[in-house]
Amino acid sequence: QVQPVESGGGLVQAGGSLRLSCAASGRAFSRYAMGWFRQAPGKEREFVAATSWYGKSTYYSDSVKGRFTISRDNAKNTVYLQMNSLKPDDTAVYYCAIDRDQFAVSMRKGRPDYWGQGTQVTVST
Repeated sequence: QVQPVESGGGLVQAGGSLRLSCAASGRAFSRYAMGWFRQAPGKEREFVAATSWYGKSTYYSDSVKGRFTISRDNAKNTVYLQMNSLKPDDTAVYYCAIDRDQFAVSMRKGRPDYWGQGTQVTVST
């Protein structure tokens, strides 16, 4: 069983930055794609970003492209989401996700294999 655990959420002013981290248990971490979703109040959960199993390929939603950067450290079983130029519309609960497919095929369709519990990100005006 693989269990991702998020950290790093909080309150930030518009234009600021935050970095989310997600640590995952399990020996197979380095073989899985990792990513992030978010869910704002009253909205459906949406894909944000993903990285392939070795970090060579990354994928972003149009709404965060150019502002967010996903990366991973397989030695630490951790994936990161660096969020810059934050906007109030980025306010949401952010969920870490794991896809047993190495290139996040299912994740990019909104169907990862494992979910974290989520961490709140609030961007104030």
